[in-house]
Amino acid sequence: MTDTVTAPDVRGVTKPATKPARPFFSSGPCAKPPGWDAAALATASLGRSHRSKIGKQRLQYCIDLMREVLKLPETHRIGIVPGSDTGAFEMAMWTMLGARGVTALAWESFGEGWVTDAVKQLKIDPTVIRADYGQLPDLAAIDWSTDVLFTWNGTTSGVRVPNADFIPADREGLSFADATSGVFAYDIDWAKIDVATFSWQKVLGGEGAHGVLILGPRAVERLENYTPAWPLPKVFRLVSKGKLAEGVFKGETINTPSMLAVEDAIFALEWGKSLGADGKGGGLIARSDANAAALDRIVEERDWLGHLAVDPATRSKTSVCLTVEGADEALIKKMASLLEAEGAAYDVAGYRDAPAGLRIWCGATVDTADIEALGPWLDWAYAVAKGA
Repeated sequence: MTDTVTAPDVRGVTKPATKPARPFFSSGPCAKPPGWDAAALATASLGRSHRSKIGKQRLQYCIDLMREVLKLPETHRIGIVPGSDTGAFEMAMWTMLGARGVTALAWESFGEGWVTDAVKQLKIDPTVIRADYGQLPDLAAIDWSTDVLFTWNGTTSGVRVPNADFIPADREGLSFADATSGVFAYDIDWAKIDVATFSWQKVLGGEGAHGVLILGPRAVERLENYTPAWPLPKVFRLVSKGKLAEGVFKGETINTPSMLAVEDAIFALEWGKSLGADGKGGGLIARSDANAAALDRIVEERDWLGHLAVDPATRSKTSVCLTVEGADEALIKKMASLLEAEGAAYDVAGYRDAPAGLRIWCGATVDTADIEALGPWLDWAYAVAKGA
């Protein structure tokens, strides 16, 4: 943390004496890992073909690290694909949906986006199970004879599924999990997940533009035994001559990746691996837990702050959405601007489609001390914005 001179604001509100050392609380792209430095990235692959020996080696190494850190079983394949998490999830939808009925869960904007894709683009008539921002839909109402689309952790609502227990082992349909704000922060039961997607820019703090597609054996079977009725763009094609294009899951990407972004992801993954399950940093999941707990304490100590997700069992530990007493869009914008101008917190306004409030990223790349230092600054920004 960085000490600053305590000085009264022009309105008589005293500024805190200490700022977060790294005031990066954006929910995507998220804070870089502690100790990150562009000069620390490996550069031998830069300027080389991604299909060169070193290019393939680095892409495969990145995949191997993701498998190791996620504790992903060998039954599941990992592919680096274009278009960030959105591209990865749409690739899964376009290539596998249509074989049976579809159920889509929507409790925040990205879940609603998958509903729009299914209805307006793929012309599928899904069963949609919705809930308002801050709530989780009735998971017991899911018909698992259908393919099921859901977000593991709602980035824009701060609501998550509690675990994978709601997914039956004997399901007939496939489970599609948009897990971009969930991987590396929760212990995911991979036996229950047929398709998962994410991007490096979330819990790893990596660069954007690239997505990751994880396929379980049931998803592979679907790909090899079902051909969708609609045409597929080249960047979505995962099957060649009726068989899975295995190269995609060995670092032979469909289109040209940014090797700089790959090296950046490798840096973050090596950092995450170095923490270990019980390492000095507590492990990625433990760091997220500690950050969320620190923010919980801040909320509990202030009667003007609250959680949009009221139920702790379904409250995000990464993208934490907060309510602010009497807040409207203008007040939140003012608070966020004040905090940014002071270098105390960046990008903390809630998502544009969500109820007016704050959104604080508590993923593993954030330091708990910086969350703790944020509390007094929220008090200051609220007081000044209300006074204005």
